[in-house]
Amino acid sequence: MAHQQNAAGKKTHRARWIVLGAVVVLAVVAGAFSHFGGFGTGPSADPDELAAYAQGVDDIAVPDGVKVVALGEATHGNSEFQQLKLDVFKVLVEKYGVRAFALEGDFGGCEVVNRYIHGGSDTSQGAVASIGCDEATAAIGFTIYRTDEMANLVAWMRAYNETAAPGEDLRFYGFDMQRGAHNLAYLIEACKNHGVDVARLHSLTSGEDWSDAYSWDERIAIISAVRQELADAGASTHELHFADVLLQHCTYYQAMETESSGDSSLRRDAMMADNIQWISEQEQALGHGMVFVSAHNGHVAKTSYESMGNFLAHDFGESYYVIGTDFYHTTCNMPFMNSRFDFGFYSYDPLAKAAKTAGLDVCWLDFSKVPADSELGKACSSYMYMGSLGEGYSPLMLVLPMAYRVYQCPSIWYDSLILVSEATPISPKPAW
Repeated sequence: MAHQQNAAGKKTHRARWIVLGAVVVLAVVAGAFSHFGGFGTGPSADPDELAAYAQGVDDIAVPDGVKVVALGEATHGNSEFQQLKLDVFKVLVEKYGVRAFALEGDFGGCEVVNRYIHGGSDTSQGAVASIGCDEATAAIGFTIYRTDEMANLVAWMRAYNETAAPGEDLRFYGFDMQRGAHNLAYLIEACKNHGVDVARLHSLTSGEDWSDAYSWDERIAIISAVRQELADAGASTHELHFADVLLQHCTYYQAMETESSGDSSLRRDAMMADNIQWISEQEQALGHGMVFVSAHNGHVAKTSYESMGNFLAHDFGESYYVIGTDFYHTTCNMPFMNSRFDFGFYSYDPLAKAAKTAGLDVCWLDFSKVPADSELGKACSSYMYMGSLGEGYSPLMLVLPMAYRVYQCPSIWYDSLILVSEATPISPKPAW
């Protein structure tokens, strides 16, 4: 009996230590989650104070001397962030004479859209083809742009151009280099227009893919030689840029075979920044001093680390103006397991929570108008966990909120912020 009592006592003692250990582990985990943005929605800024400074998207104003206005999106998969592209662009067109829209999309694919909004047809595949708005947007090359929201933007630009005065037409640019087909097709078109032999370019492909007969270095050499011949033949800067983007494309994928994903992402951001610089120069030459750029927050933000926004902030200085975005709650359309689904997330942003509490569906907050010594000003200049979702979902996001939140200071990373209380999912259309 004594042995039985002793054994029971040891079990009880062991159970107490197990419980105590579990409590300690849970406390540590809870503290970590709290530090990195916990499972909840976090603290809130003062809703009344935020409402006093919040304005509508139609009220957006940018300082004198700005050459590039960048609109970030906290997610790629929400209707509201897609709609903001058109809403903000309209303001810039009407108030500031902006005539260029530049998208985080394929340069050659966006040229299809540019020709469409000018009433032309798609000639990128070697034959004249009449295309519709949905087909034009599909040419951009990413699922997130096969949406009604993007089609509405493109349709508005086409309608605008139908009555625009000479030299006041709108232009549609892409500044990404991840896809090559449309750039190669337009480069071939330019060669034919200037009497440059295209046999070498045709030999580079096998069907829709690059031919295995050539290495990346050999492809780069051929494209570089063709570019030089085009330049000697008097090709325009725009025509030559198809070769430039193809060279970026080859360099990017060549580097991906030897570099880490972080290094190749940095290389892509640097190239996109170079392309935006080129777009700005084209617009300056046409007499338009400002360009509108749209990309993910992570690309446009004036980060402390090297990124597209960091490069642009360095190159343009105060002439680079960034409008960031965030959500309180989102149901976001994202790819997962070879399909797309809608997933729900909350940010840990006290500004977004205040906007939600104040009943503001969508509002714009200009940091320059908020007194730095006010409670709201202090919140704007404090680091916080803001929502950030791209084109990738992981079940880990369900248990680790920091997997979709970025620790950043709004007033350092952005010049102003658009807050969306409830973001709804996009509905991508089937591929053409």
